[in-house]
Amino acid sequence: MQAMVLKKIGLLRENEERLALENLAVPQPAENELLIRVSACGVCHTELDEIEGRTPPPRLPVVLGHQVIGRIHTVGAKVTFFQPGDRVGVGWIFSACGSCRFCRTGNENLCPDFKATGRDFHGGYAEYMTAPESSCFAIPDIFSDIEAAPLLCAGAIGFRSLRLTGLTNGMTLGLCGFGASAHLVLHLARHLFPASRIFVFARSVNEQKFALALGATWAGDIGDKPPLEIDRIIDTTPAWKPVITSLAALSPGGRLVINAIRKEEADKNVLLQLDYPAHLWQEKEIKSVANVSRTDIRQFLELAAAIPIRPEVRKFALRDANIALAELKARNIRGAKVLFMHPG
Repeated sequence: MQAMVLKKIGLLRENEERLALENLAVPQPAENELLIRVSACGVCHTELDEIEGRTPPPRLPVVLGHQVIGRIHTVGAKVTFFQPGDRVGVGWIFSACGSCRFCRTGNENLCPDFKATGRDFHGGYAEYMTAPESSCFAIPDIFSDIEAAPLLCAGAIGFRSLRLTGLTNGMTLGLCGFGASAHLVLHLARHLFPASRIFVFARSVNEQKFALALGATWAGDIGDKPPLEIDRIIDTTPAWKPVITSLAALSPGGRLVINAIRKEEADKNVLLQLDYPAHLWQEKEIKSVANVSRTDIRQFLELAAAIPIRPEVRKFALRDANIALAELKARNIRGAKVLFMHPG
């Protein structure tokens, strides 16, 4: 099978192709696993965090990719629910211990033994992959393979982020950064909280126009002053400046939810501008999002199908994964980027 393989960790520089197209043996499923013939795999900023070493794979080489859609080719001896031919998706959660206090309460995203697809185990930048049955999800028929791929992470983590804001109908919501996850959160928030006004902060004028076209109340640059204070903000950027500007825009008692597995180092010194009275006083809160649980993915897929949410998607061939990653690095991020392999 063909796969895009990461062999070396380091900063991704302009015009550098870090992933290599190689021929690998088709993997064999363990007794509790599925062998999936991959048809599509979303490209996520977390892949840049892996490549550049902010959340490095424990071993190399590795096949990245954790927004995977495909059809089951074969199943292990102890698989009980899925059958060959079924269409399934795989997200960031590959496995967890199943016995700690977090796993027992449905928060396996916080499990100390959490293992990630495409980091701790080979992922979906390939024509085939294996995954545990417990971390595979049936995909609603309403979505094509390409549409479904970004729902597995960008959508599910956005769903968790929105839930963690504690937003209620009528509260104002801010979205800082407007890529794959935020554009799905905008769809979701407009459906769940129709009386809430949504304010989008994005560096690119095109992203601002995109947000307004999807129904945002207001869109401006990161750091621009919105027309009123905002009750809840979700930050999906890799930078630190948006943390400071978001805290300044929050209303008293407001909450900032940071939806990023890691922040980059480039502008970390901006944190020295943190001013307690302006940014944190009056009971403002900061909350982070860590991974996704299986329940997040399952519930979001059901909700996305019911609305329905239609992701904005740009397709790339598997061999062009480096191009997609370079565009992501350059913040050319309207909607979601998806690799396509076999037709579904």
